[in-house]
Amino acid sequence: MRNAQPRELGEAVAWHLLPHPPAALGVAVSGGGDSVALLHLLHAFSQAQSTLLHAITVDHGVRAEAADEAAQVTTLCHALNIPHTIVRWTGWDRIGNFQKEARDARYRLIADWARDRALTTVALGHTLDDQAETVLMRLGRGAGVDGLSAMAPRRLSHGITWIRPLLDITRAELREDLRRRGAAWAEDPSNEDERFDRVKMRQALDVLAPLGIDARALGQVASNMAQARDALNWQAFLDARRIARVEAGAVRVDWRAYRTLPDETARRILLSAIGWISGSGYAPRRRPVLGLIEALKQGRGRTVDGCRAWRDRDVLWISREHQPVRDLICRVDELWDGRWHLQGGVQNARLHVAALGFKGLKQLPDWRAAGLPRDVLRVTPAVWRGEDLVAAPLAGHRNGWHARVDGGEDAFFAALLSH
Repeated sequence: MRNAQPRELGEAVAWHLLPHPPAALGVAVSGGGDSVALLHLLHAFSQAQSTLLHAITVDHGVRAEAADEAAQVTTLCHALNIPHTIVRWTGWDRIGNFQKEARDARYRLIADWARDRALTTVALGHTLDDQAETVLMRLGRGAGVDGLSAMAPRRLSHGITWIRPLLDITRAELREDLRRRGAAWAEDPSNEDERFDRVKMRQALDVLAPLGIDARALGQVASNMAQARDALNWQAFLDARRIARVEAGAVRVDWRAYRTLPDETARRILLSAIGWISGSGYAPRRRPVLGLIEALKQGRGRTVDGCRAWRDRDVLWISREHQPVRDLICRVDELWDGRWHLQGGVQNARLHVAALGFKGLKQLPDWRAAGLPRDVLRVTPAVWRGEDLVAAPLAGHRNGWHARVDGGEDAFFAALLSH
């Protein structure tokens, strides 16, 4: 098997960060071979480009060896003069899918750490082998174009840009590079635990390799599907620009035009609206979305992933569902529901932001003058003093206050092109 040379590995990393290298960059390092190799490569890059490199290790608190592995990363970072942080996750209640819960927590913890240090970009050590295993797992679930696109080399989530510079590099090539450096790394025993689907896929690849179905072939499939996905997203973007607009944080769509779209285009517009409104980092599963589209064709509304979609004559509305925001309260200077800014008015510690709700609508006899459906208005932010409504900017009761969605309408359309 061909081994990448040190210069090629360095160029693979630089390709993701040039021509405008960040002033500071984060990297997640578990202590395993992939992330340790990435750390060394980024260290060389940071020295050449005068980029300040920060490292983080997340200890999930499950394996006794994890603390020692994190300490080894600290020692390595100290030798390379890289600031290193260890964070521990203690949130698992031993119920549900551990790998999913751990992954979600890991991204959340790393994002919090990055924001505290004003880092906008964090590098992850996923390899071509990880990409191939992901494609194979999703193939087994009957995934479509998006699923088979697997992991993107660049993705925006939790307000952080995550990059994966090693998606074209195999684990074997990285370990060869570590041996050339005389560098040590740890092996996670769970990588051999056959209870995990990813381990089963790794073993399946060993069987399929003689047939030509290896990591590079499946990586090429992911690349091909990514190009198809981008083309589909672009068409959805153009159609959405033509038939959709944002009103009061909800997406309003011309139903007559929407129902004539190809099914895949219609699905992408609906998915993007749901993701943009809910703020969820993961798209809902295909089946509930297709069920929602079918319900809409029959004139019925439905909720999916914290959002509600329904038809009002020739208008399709997609808005926030009331339940997720019913008890959501924050200060007037904080972001409400992860996307709403309230500005203006008199700043007062006794004021708070909460959903307008039916309670607020009852205090606004003229709310219909806003020209928006009740179910759109009741999930918009309002300013309260105790039980008294002070302002409901989107329902026409401004009282000096203004409400805007983070990023505005352009953020919705931009979401159609992101992946």
